[in-house]
Amino acid sequence: MLEIDPKQQLFPEIITMMDGQPMPDAEVIVYQKFFNALESDQLFQELLNGINWQQDKVKFNEQEIGIPRLTAWYGDEGKSYSYSGMVKHPSTWNPTLLRIRSRVEKVEKVNFNSVLLNLYRSGKDRVSWHSDDEAELGKNPIIASVSFGETRRFQFRHRINKTLDRITVNLTHGSLLIMKGSTQHFWQHQIPEAAKSLKERINLTFRIII
Repeated sequence: MLEIDPKQQLFPEIITMMDGQPMPDAEVIVYQKFFNALESDQLFQELLNGINWQQDKVKFNEQEIGIPRLTAWYGDEGKSYSYSGMVKHPSTWNPTLLRIRSRVEKVEKVNFNSVLLNLYRSGKDRVSWHSDDEAELGKNPIIASVSFGETRRFQFRHRINKTLDRITVNLTHGSLLIMKGSTQHFWQHQIPEAAKSLKERINLTFRIII
């Protein structure tokens, strides 16, 4: 079993400016090496092989189509989650998820009771513009996003001020991105389709369902 090193030194990047572009109305922090390379490699394989992945479907023009990624929802009993017309009921936490959650909670000092996992199988898999602002998440939700595998572009755009440029963060193998405060009220985010061929990426977004 992989033991996560609790003494690993962390170097957060608090995003108030990105390439000279301001990011108002947000609290976003990035740790690009939250898990070291060995931890990240082993956790990626444990998640790839140990999660109950499935392809959700949404209705479009009276037809059901599969969303362009695989997903899974784990959490405490009764912590279901509704988004995009779907209702996700939690699978029981497994040891790998509990170890990752414990590490994240030591930084953010909150108790997450659920996690949404996404498996991007190639550069064609993606998630479109959205905010994590569902009622179950509360007024100012804290979202802790952990990434393993291929680096993908994570983009932000302001929902009101259209004069602000998009902000792009490269989420690398073993990175942690935290969004909190008013971020979900004012900003949307996406993982766009990649123009080139990419390997698999797994993302975990830890949440608090109220």
